[in-house]
Amino acid sequence: MSSPIKSPPPAPPSEVSQSEEGHPISRLVEIMAKLRDPNGGCPWDLEQTFATIAPYTVEEAYEVADAIERNDLPELKEELGDLLLQVVFHSRMAEEQGAFDLKDVAAAINDKMIRRHPHVFGDHAYDDLSAQVAGWEQLKAEERKAKAKTGVLDDVPAGLPALTRAVKLTKRAARVGFDWPSAREVLDKLREETAEIEVEIEAGDMAKAREELGDILFVCANLARKLDVDPEDALRATNAKFTRRFAFVEAGLAERGKTPDQSDLEEMDALWNDAKAAEKAKD
Repeated sequence: MSSPIKSPPPAPPSEVSQSEEGHPISRLVEIMAKLRDPNGGCPWDLEQTFATIAPYTVEEAYEVADAIERNDLPELKEELGDLLLQVVFHSRMAEEQGAFDLKDVAAAINDKMIRRHPHVFGDHAYDDLSAQVAGWEQLKAEERKAKAKTGVLDDVPAGLPALTRAVKLTKRAARVGFDWPSAREVLDKLREETAEIEVEIEAGDMAKAREELGDILFVCANLARKLDVDPEDALRATNAKFTRRFAFVEAGLAERGKTPDQSDLEEMDALWNDAKAAEKAKD
């Protein structure tokens, strides 16, 4: 789904210069400056703040991931452009406040990449990939210390999707030895948590059941880490499977002259099982 950021039309060519021989990045910066200009800019763009734009930034990142998942390169090009617009939008608002601009953003990531790759841009050498990963983590730890973030979990972003953040939190804790030895222990914990939520549901305590559900999801994220599986990817795959099978159910009902709301669970469940069988037959 396109975000409202795509809606305002760009300023006419006569109002947006072709600086640096028409370099697309420079022109995009100028377009955003025009959209944010109090004199003749776009009212919607002028009303935005970092907080109001942030949800669209996250949405565009997911749309990039979706295009990659579908291996749709033309769509990926468009979605990367939309994501780039988000960076330019945030940078423009920061520039208006005298904080930083897009050049500062680029300079900061340039410095970080050079700093974190001493084996490429310096004379450091790693013995193997595991040593490189350890070195990378050490460099990040030094950066956290420089930012006065000394806690193991201090810089795990709170704004990440909850499952992704749970994986990062448990991964970070595991580096200092706070971890289950194997997936088996995580499964035991999962069984424990499901037993606890059953108790709360039976007792009718929905507040505690909600808390226990959070514990279950956290343990599932930890299990995914142990299995080297991205829980977001796993859930997206299951979402796609559910969508595919439900479409099969709808098609089956349509052949009978029905819609789902004219059916019942027994009939739809039978069609669902047919969908599962059809998929297994293709494997």
